Amino acid sequence: MHIRPLALLALAALAFQPATSIAQPATTPQPRACPTEVPAGSACHTGEDGLGGFYWIALPANWKPETGVLVMHAHGGPADTGPATLARGEEDLKRWAVTVKAGYAWAGATYRRGGFGVTMAAEDTERVRRIFVKHFGPPRRTILHGQSYGGSVAAKGAELYAMVDGPTGPVKGPYDGMLLTSGMLGGGTRAYDFRIDLRVVYQYVCKNHPKADEAQYPLWQGLPLDAKLSRAELAARVDECTGVRKPAAQRTEQQKTNMANIVNVIKIPERSLIAHLNWATWLFRDLTQLRLGNRNPFGNANVQYKGSTDDAALNAGVLRYTADPAAVAELAKDSDPQGKVNMPVLSLHAVNDPTAFVELESTYRETLDRAGKGPLLVQTFSDESEHSYLSDPQYPALFTALLNWIDKNDKPTPQSVAALCKGYEAGYGDTCKLLPDYRSAPLASRVAPR
Repeated sequence: MHIRPLALLALAALAFQPATSIAQPATTPQPRACPTEVPAGSACHTGEDGLGGFYWIALPANWKPETGVLVMHAHGGPADTGPATLARGEEDLKRWAVTVKAGYAWAGATYRRGGFGVTMAAEDTERVRRIFVKHFGPPRRTILHGQSYGGSVAAKGAELYAMVDGPTGPVKGPYDGMLLTSGMLGGGTRAYDFRIDLRVVYQYVCKNHPKADEAQYPLWQGLPLDAKLSRAELAARVDECTGVRKPAAQRTEQQKTNMANIVNVIKIPERSLIAHLNWATWLFRDLTQLRLGNRNPFGNANVQYKGSTDDAALNAGVLRYTADPAAVAELAKDSDPQGKVNMPVLSLHAVNDPTAFVELESTYRETLDRAGKGPLLVQTFSDESEHSYLSDPQYPALFTALLNWIDKNDKPTPQSVAALCKGYEAGYGDTCKLLPDYRSAPLASRVAPR
């Protein structure tokens, strides 16, 4: 049956939303024992948001709205493609208890479901903010903090709620500033290009995802919906081909060559190979088949791959795909930032982040520059090789710098943030690893342009 392009767009728009019933009233926050990671004397609450999601709220001892700061947290992912769980919110609070230690209230939504949906997640985060204000009062300042995929969520939320309806017309939205850490800041149409590259290069080298005797499918689908492949089975296949779970000295010569050909072309560290393949399998399945009506937003038709032992053979033999323009448009609408922010934005990224390439910061910087909002962005970088969590004292330094910018119009520099950070080392038991003079390279230096 032929479906008109506009109808396809309508179907895809619906697909980004969960198949849930009409929203119900959110539940009143209920007191709950705080995780042990949260400072003693804090008060924690949980509840349901009325759309299928859950939330956690943590208030430091003696926190008062008239003087206090609320940090609205947008969590990472979206590797979990199942239903929302309260446990997910608890994990986020444990990881970001440093925010409460710094004296700020913390609130986080689980999002109403797993899987891809940036605009949905931004709406869910704002819904929890409103729950907080209703029950605990409007805080003096509200900071939007996005981590990893949550960086994309926060960037979208900052634009969606830059202006809101007031009694006599539009007024400035509820967020006073935004902190982006380890952010996936290229939007869905750019941040995941390297993962389609990974799928095709991996398949050219290893030929086992799928195997020759398994049902064949376009790799942009991630995995057929009825496939039974488990993450453990995929990891075993990767190990068989590359020896990824063995020390390099214990790998065969063929495994060493296979590994080098994959990681040198895709420019990822060995330790993140299985994780990226997981995302390029199960997340791609969710995104393309459940959210985009089985349409492909990823293209590599003209990409020239470099870094293997035989680039000519690789480029001649690798699978090629052409993106569906309607799928690209819908993914862009859901997830790509436009730079339409009206608040100070501060970011932190490890220069050797194995999950979200540091070069994505350049993409976001270019986006704000094109929108004429470049002066609202200050980017900082650290000499670290992690993604999910960086050195503790860096976070209170970033919050302090952002609040000084908001309250005193004291715009920070990477150098001033680094200086601030030193003052937090003793109290947070770690060292600052900021690199004040670093500037991220263009994304095209890391991911083959298309």
